[in-house]
Amino acid sequence: NNVMKRVKANDPVAMVQIGLRRNEAGDYDDAFRYVSKAAELGDVGAHYQLAIFYRKGHGVEKDVKKVVYHWEQAAIGGHPRARYNLGCEEKNNGRIDRAMKHWIIAATLGCDDTLDALKVCFRGGLVTKEDFAAALRAHQTAVEATKSPQREAAEEARKV
Repeated sequence: NNVMKRVKANDPVAMVQIGLRRNEAGDYDDAFRYVSKAAELGDVGAHYQLAIFYRKGHGVEKDVKKVVYHWEQAAIGGHPRARYNLGCEEKNNGRIDRAMKHWIIAATLGCDDTLDALKVCFRGGLVTKEDFAAALRAHQTAVEATKSPQREAAEEARKV
C-alpha cells in the first residue's frame, strides 16, 4: 500500500501513521518502533506520541523523565499540546511560574486548553491582566491563521 511505500522511503509522517495504527491494534512494540524512527528523523508529532507511549507504558516501561524529554522535543518544534502538557507538569511539580510561561506559549500556538489554565491563574492573581489579554490575542491570531475555505468546507462535511 502507499503508506508502506512512504515508510520505506523514510517518510516520518507515514511512520507515525503506521505506528498509531499498530498502537490502536494493541501492537505496542511495533508502534513504538515506527514512532521512534519518525522521532529520530525529527518529526515533532512523533516526539509527542512517544511521550504518550512512555506515559501509558505502551511498548516501553513507564518513564516520566522520558515523557518530559519527548514533550520538550515536541514543544521546541512547535507542538502546542506538548507545550501545554509541559506547563501542567511544571504546575504539578509546584513551579507555577514556569507553568504559566509554557501555557502562554501554548496559547500563542493556538492550544485551546491553555486558555482555561491561564484563566485560573489570572483569577488567582498569578497572571497579570496584560499578560492574560496578550495571550488571548495571540491565541485568536493563531486560530485565525489556521482558517481557510478548504478547512471550513471539510468541517461542514464532517457534520453531515
